[in-house]
Amino acid sequence: QQMMPSSFSDVYLRFFCLLSAVAIVTSLSSQNRSRRAWLTSIPSLALLVPQYANAAAAAEDAPKTKFQRYPAIRFIAALGDPTASSGTGADKWGLWRDDPGPRGVYLNNYESRLAKTGVAPAGWPFQKDDWWVEEHGLIMSNPGDLPRKKYDKGTKEILPYKRYVVTGDREVTTILTVFDDGKWELQKGSLYDVTHLPCRSARYTPGADGPGTCTPPNADTKMFPVKPGAEMPAISGCAKQDYAVLFVLGEEA
Repeated sequence: QQMMPSSFSDVYLRFFCLLSAVAIVTSLSSQNRSRRAWLTSIPSLALLVPQYANAAAAAEDAPKTKFQRYPAIRFIAALGDPTASSGTGADKWGLWRDDPGPRGVYLNNYESRLAKTGVAPAGWPFQKDDWWVEEHGLIMSNPGDLPRKKYDKGTKEILPYKRYVVTGDREVTTILTVFDDGKWELQKGSLYDVTHLPCRSARYTPGADGPGTCTPPNADTKMFPVKPGAEMPAISGCAKQDYAVLFVLGEEA
């Protein structure tokens, strides 16, 4: 006999886990579909598991903690001890609301597509002393700040924390809580468990020689693509900071 989940958060986590599992099976069945292609198909898979939505509605006595799924996957750039399940520094994390890879510019196209105007074909501005690169050698848009406060519609208060549903597209899908003071905690697993290993990202800023010395043409493009889980390449004249990438499926409603 299948037991009813004890809370709304349990229902939604199981719902998200099942959607992720179905998406993985779907992606493996088609060799011609890229990772980003099947990610965009995940929302439609909700139609395959209506029983989870019904279970949530039927849990009359469960706490009213609900999570809303995003129309498309978002991405957190995180810093921290990979083995930790909580820590500080979330005020220095970033959030991409759209997949920055397809909107990026390859390092070897910097001079022709980015240097002259300072604006990528996709419309995002290039910050010459603070720029990001992903695992295929694409210069990306800089992430925005990760929201760490939640507006409570019921009490009309601003709460000093925000909850997200995150996954590394492996075994763990869980709730990440980030606090206004920069603290963070995972309901289950470690930061490594919710890191998507194939996605690599690093932030490049001027090194010891100062501004103007850290430029994309200094990169050795033969170092790309980067293997899953490996560090991003160093670039001459630049200080480098690697970031873990977390898939964000939704947030607390």
